[in-house]
Formats: sequence, C-alpha cells, structure tokens
Amino acid sequence: MASATIGTSSTGRSTVNWPCVVAWMLVATTALLLSFGALVTTYDAAMAVPDWPGTFGHNMFLYPLVEWFWGPWDLFLEHGHRLLGATAGMLSLLLAAVTFRKGASPAVRWLVVAAVVLVVVQGALGGLRVILDDKTVAKVHACTGPLFFAVATAIAVLSGRRGRGDLSAPATEQRSNAVGQEALVAVGPVHLPLPSWALGASLPTALAVAAYLQLVAGAQLRHADATLAPSTFRWMVAIHLAGAAAVTVLSALTVIAWQPHESRVARRWSLAIMAMVMGQLLLGGGAWLFTWGIPSWLQDAWAPAEAVLARSPRGAAVITGHVILGMMILGAAVVLALEWGGADRLERIARFGRQGLRRPDGTEARLLPATAAVQPRSERGAR
Repeated sequence: MASATIGTSSTGRSTVNWPCVVAWMLVATTALLLSFGALVTTYDAAMAVPDWPGTFGHNMFLYPLVEWFWGPWDLFLEHGHRLLGATAGMLSLLLAAVTFRKGASPAVRWLVVAAVVLVVVQGALGGLRVILDDKTVAKVHACTGPLFFAVATAIAVLSGRRGRGDLSAPATEQRSNAVGQEALVAVGPVHLPLPSWALGASLPTALAVAAYLQLVAGAQLRHADATLAPSTFRWMVAIHLAGAAAVTVLSALTVIAWQPHESRVARRWSLAIMAMVMGQLLLGGGAWLFTWGIPSWLQDAWAPAEAVLARSPRGAAVITGHVILGMMILGAAVVLALEWGGADRLERIARFGRQGLRRPDGTEARLLPATAAVQPRSERGAR
C-alpha cells in the first residue's frame, strides 16, 4: 500500500495519494461498521436505542461515554454501530472532496458518487429500522451494507492503481478480448480447455456477484422470524446452499484459471479466497447448529455434549464470524476482479468508449491485439 499511497511529483518531491489513503480508511471503518451490525443482529440489539437520530434524547455524538461503555451490552453495540455509520458517512464526503480535487479517473469519480448515495441511503434505512421497528427495512439495510463495502473496496483499489501508474491491462484481460477462442489451462499433467470469458475479469466478477447475492440470501435467513411459513424457510435455505455451492465452484475456478505468466497478485488473492471459502463452509455449519439446532435427519446419529445457545459467547462468535467472513470474501473477490483486468474494463465503461485509457502523464495506453495475446491451437499443438 505504501507504493500506492506515496508518489513523486513533477518537482521530484514525494506526494501522498490522499484519495487512496482516505478510501482505505473508509474500507477499514466500513468493515468495523458491518461487524458491529452483525453483532447487533446476533444479539437482537437493533431496538436497544428506541429513538433516532439521537440516543435517549442526547445528541448522538454527545451521549455520555460512561453510559455507553459501562451500560448494557446491546446499548454498546447499537450506539457504536450508529457512531461508526456516521464516521463512514463523513469519510465518504471527505473522499468525494479529495477525489474530485485531485482529478481522479472517471471510474473512481463515478464510484465515489455511488458511495455517497449509498451511505446516505444506508443511514436513512438504519433510521427507518428504528422508527418503524420493521424487519423488512432491516433486511434491505442488511443488503445495502455489503454493497457499500464492495464499492468502497473498489475505490481503494482503483485509487491505488492510479497512484502507482498501473493502467495497463494484464495478460488475462488481453486474452479475454479474443471472443470465441479457447486456451489450455494446465492443472498438473492435465490441460483443460477454458472459454475466453473465463480468462479475463469475467470469472472473478462472477465470483464477486455470487458472493454478494449469497450475503443477501444469508441476510434473509438472519432476519427470519417465527411467522415465516416452513415451506418458505426451506426454499430460503435451499437458495442459500445453492449460493454456497456457486461461490465454492467459482472460487476454485479462479485458482485453476490462473497461469504462471499472469499477475502474481491475482494468484495470491485467488488462493486466499479459496481458503476463506473453505473456512466459511465450516462456519456456516456451525452457525446453523447454534441458530436452529441439529437437523432432524442427523439427530439419531449425533448429539452435542452440551446445550447449544445461539447467544452464548461461542455461538455469537461463530454466527457473527460467518457474516464477517462472507463480507471479507466479497471484498477479496472485488480486489481480484479489478486486479485481473476488471479495472481497465471499468475505466473504459466509465469513459463511455469515447477515449482510450490514459496514464498519469497523459499518454494513451493501448491494449495489445487479441491475436498477439492468445496463442492459436496450432501453435499450442506444435509444442
């Protein structure tokens, strides 16, 4: 990150890439904010503070620290969640100011606008959740939070790329321009043919979308109540399990599709995502056990040695950790998609195709022809 946040000006002096610095501050704050939000849901603490935007009649920012830190646990969570949300909002406004002042790329500017809109909507949804005491609003609130986190992560990555002058498309993006062609991907002694769409940013982008939709499905289960029909609940569980399978398969494909001549950064991120997905599957099983108990088909084969309490410290850690790790997978998938050619594709979309990519010095960065990037079958066979 140091190389991305510190650059060199025309006079030779070191300059700080403030959009990148503020963006990463926003990512860290949002991660903590979503962690508090997950704990609020785990402990059913959303209504611990019944008024909004104040806190028991106080200005939110002036609520006594003694009452916050040494008060009830649910009050600590809910008030802390609100303070972190306000901090994320202020950081979003600061990010917009430094981004437009520094002349960031069109993609970054559009994403910053989206972040400001999302943080305002998210704050309003949080307020309506308290004022209306409505779980439907809570479900929507739980869906927009990860989306904001993904946008903030994308801004941080793109700002860092601009800081290090990295606007050239990687080999994977160049190869993906050859529509209809295939490449042979080596998996040990076996060579598997993969279509062109799996060689560029499309595969990690699909992983990011699947990870987000999985968080949306999980949010519906997290906020399910006793009034839900059993058949509806079974469908929700089936959708969540199907989403888990999709994320697992896509994460495995990102590992398989990587080749030695491609980005080492993408390789590390794909392996990290695969490891996180494996851990997420284990946490998912634990979250089910602590929330709904042992499935009926397993009760005769196995029984826990002690009572299972969803809000015990152990249960809360497993359930909340499952949510947090899911958000980490989403953020990592966004980074992988951008590092694997998605950043340049996003820049072209933001420019509406009217002009090519430009480096910080103003020169145009052209992509290699597709014929030079993808090796024909005849040459592969000659080897």
